[in-house]
Amino acid sequence: MSRPVRVCSKTGVMMAELVVVASGNPVKLKAVQDGFALMFPQRDLHFTTVSVPSGVSDQPMSEEETLEGAHNRILAAQARHSEAEFWVGIEGGLQENSGSLEAFAWVLVHSRRQRGQSRTGSFILPARVAKLVLGGLELGEADDRVFSRTDSKRGDGASGILTDGALDRTGFYSQSVVLALIPFKNPGLYPQQGD
Repeated sequence: MSRPVRVCSKTGVMMAELVVVASGNPVKLKAVQDGFALMFPQRDLHFTTVSVPSGVSDQPMSEEETLEGAHNRILAAQARHSEAEFWVGIEGGLQENSGSLEAFAWVLVHSRRQRGQSRTGSFILPARVAKLVLGGLELGEADDRVFSRTDSKRGDGASGILTDGALDRTGFYSQSVVLALIPFKNPGLYPQQGD
């Protein structure tokens, strides 16, 4: 499928496609870069971040709230960078499940013509971390307290800490970025916006 070529109106030079990550977190930026590189290795892409509100709780506590947060991030990023080709929203969330607290994230990717989304895998938080979260802390802050870390949500995250680096937060998100890009890789198989 051909895609429009962006050309600078002043210089006539072809421009990279802009991908806006709706977060200032470097982990989310790297996950998006990795996912796009795997799915579109030949495309000339430029990535930027924009810190935008999720419009939900600082620590979403359900599937629905987490998905809403990712969607709200995309809407806010679109309002700030309407010229982009892609907008990506990633929202981490938690949900009680059979007496445990389960961690996961939603990844949404939008363009003007296509949308994709994917949910990460999930894992159960240790009881000590879950207790702090249920007491009102964000997961990252709870991890920092329990594991004597600083700003772990901008680093290896809970998945990286608990797997001893086998699956850090970037890897946890990047697989879902790839899966959210399936409709963009296979546009003939998925309805496009406006169809």
